[in-house]
Amino acid sequence: MYSEKVMDYFRNPRNMGKIKDADGIGKVGNPRCGDVMVVYIKVGRNKQGEEILKDIKVETFGCVSAIATSSVLTEMVKGKTLKKAKKVTNKDVAEELGGLPPIKMHCSNLAAEALAAAIKDYESKKDK
Repeated sequence: MYSEKVMDYFRNPRNMGKIKDADGIGKVGNPRCGDVMVVYIKVGRNKQGEEILKDIKVETFGCVSAIATSSVLTEMVKGKTLKKAKKVTNKDVAEELGGLPPIKMHCSNLAAEALAAAIKDYESKKDK
């Protein structure tokens, strides 16, 4: 049912935990399956002065797919500019894992949505 890559990210999740002084926090849940993700981001700047995701951590409560997608998402965007991170879609996340069973595709939506919520939270605080 699950690929080896999905199982690796489930068994050995990356970047799990909390950033105490996070610049942005995004929390999403899916009532259909009970999965919940909280993404914490720390923003910095690269040599060109662009805002980048200096650090990202995630707390995920859910199924194999939810844990794997949130874990792989952190590796996909860590160090990327906010502009590039905003463009990550649920399809990108699923493809990075080599696909997910159709019944579990909603879990990849959560990862992308949690990241988008964290960036939006950061930007709303920055604008004040």
